[in-house]
Amino acid sequence: MCQSDLSCPKCNGEMIQGYVLDKSVGGVSSSQWAEGKPVRRTYFGFVVAEIKIPKSEEVIPIGTFRCQSCGYLESYACGEFAVK
Repeated sequence: MCQSDLSCPKCNGEMIQGYVLDKSVGGVSSSQWAEGKPVRRTYFGFVVAEIKIPKSEEVIPIGTFRCQSCGYLESYACGEFAVK
């Protein structure tokens, strides 16, 4: 999407750009969303993503729902999906 002012297709609320954190190393964890966008940089000629690791209070847990008929997935970022 190249539009800067997207609105939610369900409720017409404001959409904010962010990304899903991938931070599990050898374990299982819940996905989390962080506001902003990753910045590209080079490291010895290789392009790598430089991502500021947000503090735990800056991320929002993600819950994903799946349609049992067609397999469609829909994700929501909401505090109620936090691991307890």
